Amino acid sequence: MGIPDDLAPEALRSAFGRFATGVTIVTCQDAQGASVGLTVNSFASLSLEPPLVLWSLRRVSPRMDAFVGATHFAVNVLASHQIDLSRRFASAREDKFDAGQWSIGLGSAPVLDGCLAVFECVHYARHDAGDHVMFVGRVLCLRETAQAPLVYHHGHYRSLDEPA
Repeated sequence: MGIPDDLAPEALRSAFGRFATGVTIVTCQDAQGASVGLTVNSFASLSLEPPLVLWSLRRVSPRMDAFVGATHFAVNVLASHQIDLSRRFASAREDKFDAGQWSIGLGSAPVLDGCLAVFECVHYARHDAGDHVMFVGRVLCLRETAQAPLVYHHGHYRSLDEPA
């Protein structure tokens, strides 16, 4: 039995894209001590007690080994003025951390200055989920600022105006 047309990967991607999301850069340090990061919009809060967050990564990602091996990761929630960083970390370029102001956080995960929020996490759980792996982190440290968020909707970056 084939997949119905409305559940084909292209249709699913289009429909999933109708859900507006925030944009993050998730970072860690790999086993060789190098900084690793990528743009992620699959980030979500999971629990207040204990404080847990989740995000997912495609199984075939070249960064999978780094995140599987890392004890800590940081979720850097981007502000609207950080669109170029989002594009940079969504690319295959090697010099991603040459832009932005970075510091070293818990477990040596890179932390971006000037974003909306940063969640510094220790690995809590990992679950296979179809063609992705879901990472769950326990939040150990957070910081936040009041700014306009960077939003991704139906294949385009957007920013939000005043609350409705």
